[in-house]
Amino acid sequence: MSEKLISAEEVVKHTTTESCWVVLYGNVYDVTDFLTSHPGGSKIILQLAGRDATEEYDPIHPPGTLEENLKPEAKLGRIDPQTLVQTSQPAAKEEKKEDEEGYPPLESLLNLNEIEELATKRMPEKAWAYYYSSSDDTFSKSFNNAVYKDILLRPRVFVDCTKCDTSTTLLGHKVDIPIFVAPAAMARLGHPDGEAGIARACSKFGAMQVISNNASMTPEQIVADAKPGQIFGWQLYVQNDRAKSEAMLARINAMSDKFKFICLTLDAPVPGKRELDEKQSFKNAVKVASGVKTSDEPSRPGGGGVGQQLFFGTAADLTWKITLPWLAKHTNLPIVLKGVQTHEDAYLASKYAPQVRAVLLSNHGGRALDTAPPAVHTLLEIRRHCPEVFNRIEVWVDGGIKRGTDVVKALALGAHAVGIGRPALFGLGAGGQAGVERTLEILKAETETCMRLLGVEKVSELGPRHINSRKVERDIFDGDAGLETFGLWDKVKSKL
Repeated sequence: MSEKLISAEEVVKHTTTESCWVVLYGNVYDVTDFLTSHPGGSKIILQLAGRDATEEYDPIHPPGTLEENLKPEAKLGRIDPQTLVQTSQPAAKEEKKEDEEGYPPLESLLNLNEIEELATKRMPEKAWAYYYSSSDDTFSKSFNNAVYKDILLRPRVFVDCTKCDTSTTLLGHKVDIPIFVAPAAMARLGHPDGEAGIARACSKFGAMQVISNNASMTPEQIVADAKPGQIFGWQLYVQNDRAKSEAMLARINAMSDKFKFICLTLDAPVPGKRELDEKQSFKNAVKVASGVKTSDEPSRPGGGGVGQQLFFGTAADLTWKITLPWLAKHTNLPIVLKGVQTHEDAYLASKYAPQVRAVLLSNHGGRALDTAPPAVHTLLEIRRHCPEVFNRIEVWVDGGIKRGTDVVKALALGAHAVGIGRPALFGLGAGGQAGVERTLEILKAETETCMRLLGVEKVSELGPRHINSRKVERDIFDGDAGLETFGLWDKVKSKL
């Protein structure tokens, strides 16, 4: 039995809260009943009502989303292709093809800034704004990188530097480089290869990937081409509806041959004010009456960019004593706590070992609380106040990494591994999977060069003696340790 054909003229009549239709992948859907429960709010759907929303929908929704959220009867039929208004799409594609030929080859890009520059030209503006944006005055985002420039390297000479081994272990699993891809959402916004393209790139360099809870592909799709021994982690944003989080944990548990830990994100229980991202919701948008919000729909302050939409439904009531035992009931995988920004919380996390096996020092790429400290500051705090943390759990960092020297400096301060978020997304935007490979290739080569010039053969040999961090240390929190036992700094002061 053939599906019912619906004319475009009929679809455009349904653009209100009483009757809202959209076209997706050639099918016509009645999404009226879904307006109030859409995680991004009703406004974004109503802006797309009465027309084909596939281009806006596809990059930010994993396959299966429609089936999970809409009843079968919501699918009304197929759009009648003969009633669609033809546009100058072929000409636009030809123009884009000409632009593509003008882009530099990836091998000519020599650093991450050049990759970001190319990605900015190639990606849709909406994708660029979401990736690039950070909170408020963007101080934390820029300082994340700037702080590394205040740490100097201390190279040793007359050392045999013919060999260099960047391999290490993370949670007991061998990786070929101490650089991992940190969780970053909506990869298909920047390129169709998406998170699966990032995974394939990581496999070529033996790098670990932490997959975002808000990935634009399903976890099954992302790891489908994984090589034996390739390591993944799954980022978890706990939902107000705990059943949704528990269902996802069950899916990840079923793939424990690939997923080796759960990365519980703590640094963004509510979304930061990412103004650049929020501005995008006002561009090329159909004006929607201010009264479209239903009476029981929660308010969403700000412009409602991609970030605001993704965070809706995220739980803000997580605690040490309740959340970790809840997690233990639903997964046996090790826990990595992402978003630790003080030595006190790093110390607390270490007390929950062995369930908690690592902390990821991060301020969410400057996308949550602006003027929050960079990971380097927290590393130095831990070294000063509670260095025993390094012996109890692994300490990872992310934020602001743009050079191999940045990687080495973090490792010298005690980090086990260094994460990149935006660089992977910009690599994807610059050239899909090949762009991510080029990003990792550059960072690996720069890291090796730095280690050789320092006179270091193995990652495990790096330590504080290889750097001079005095300039940064003067800005580190110097109050009381505030722990159950005194930190080293307090012991020193007590003797003065």
